[in-house]
Amino acid sequence: YNVVAFTATQIPGIDDKMYPAELCGKLYPGGIPIHKEDELQSLIAKHQVDDVIFSYSDVHNHYLMERASHVMAYGANFTLLGTSETQLVSTKPVISVLAVRTGCGKSQTSRYIVDYFNKQGLKVVAIRHPMPYGDLVKQKVQRYATMDDLVKHECTIEEREEYEPYIANDAIIYAGVDYEAILREAEKEADIILWDGGNNDMSFIRSDCEITIVDPHRAGHERTYYPGQTNVYTSNIVVVNKIATADASAVNQLRQNVTQMNPDAVIVDAASPISVDEQDIPKIRGKKVLVVEDGPTLTHGGMKYGAGMVAAQRFGGQIVCPRPYLVGTLKETFAHYPDIGTLLPAMGYGAEQTSDLEQTINATQCDVVLSGTPIDLSRVVKVNKPIVRAQYDLQCIGKPELSDVIRDQFKKSGKLTQLM
Repeated sequence: YNVVAFTATQIPGIDDKMYPAELCGKLYPGGIPIHKEDELQSLIAKHQVDDVIFSYSDVHNHYLMERASHVMAYGANFTLLGTSETQLVSTKPVISVLAVRTGCGKSQTSRYIVDYFNKQGLKVVAIRHPMPYGDLVKQKVQRYATMDDLVKHECTIEEREEYEPYIANDAIIYAGVDYEAILREAEKEADIILWDGGNNDMSFIRSDCEITIVDPHRAGHERTYYPGQTNVYTSNIVVVNKIATADASAVNQLRQNVTQMNPDAVIVDAASPISVDEQDIPKIRGKKVLVVEDGPTLTHGGMKYGAGMVAAQRFGGQIVCPRPYLVGTLKETFAHYPDIGTLLPAMGYGAEQTSDLEQTINATQCDVVLSGTPIDLSRVVKVNKPIVRAQYDLQCIGKPELSDVIRDQFKKSGKLTQLM
């Protein structure tokens, strides 16, 4: 192959850059340009492109086939890559946490898994789906073990949302750009590798135990979103999360769908109970509350609420709509995703967005900010109001317990047979 260009969408601010020569190899001494996806037709014509490879995630099957039809109409082949050509092979046991959509509950499931293996006396090192949006050469291999590492690597809010919870739980997480190099570094200090997937992407590493999280609040999406549907087919374990807040009929339909799609998968029921520190509840009750939620979950994830909204309603907050107070790029975000609810997505893919988020929060007429993001928001924005955090963990409901199924799967694979 001769790669003539990358195109970009979903992530703002990366479509006018160059994929650096230092990461491309000797065949690309000038690097590879990154263009807007809108330019696809002209790029195909200009470079007489033979193949277009679709390589991003969390898109509806209809969206995917629209892109395929356009590409074929422009004269090129439209290609999807399978796991055999895209997964690295590790020297260590591997467990992967995937999902059918963004916002299903991968983060709390990964924390549960780290805790389980720690109790077994095994060191888990996590590897996160690629997140860097800055200097890709400097970000080739990143290791996060302390909060100072987040500053060192100039992390965006989106990156912090994935890394900070591991650090807070004394775990190590790697990320970056070159995943062969990342995996080899992580293997040096790990008993077991945890792949922490992004969006609803497939794992980059061949797994001994693969877990996919499904969401009854979006029942049916397991059949209609790419590549999350693939994850259901390939997983050993499917976790039906959030059952405590979903309609029973949706939960039952989801179980039926999963069983039809992958009859060999073990289904585990779970919830993600939300907690707020006792001393912070009076700051919410009867107060004007601005709810800030995880950005990707509300934007391309399509959810209208998250942990912050649930907590605000449960503890009697008066929810304030941020729309009259939006600044800069956040106006564009709400225009692009008009179905965002009466809350504020914690958008922060760069310094400009983070500044706009800070200004919007400070301009909003409210008494308190209720943050449902996985991070301590006060570390990245300076606001003129108190911030209260809504947090959540995975709780298995009934039997089987997720830890038992993980143990059984590893024993079946012939690895980690010492697990209790």
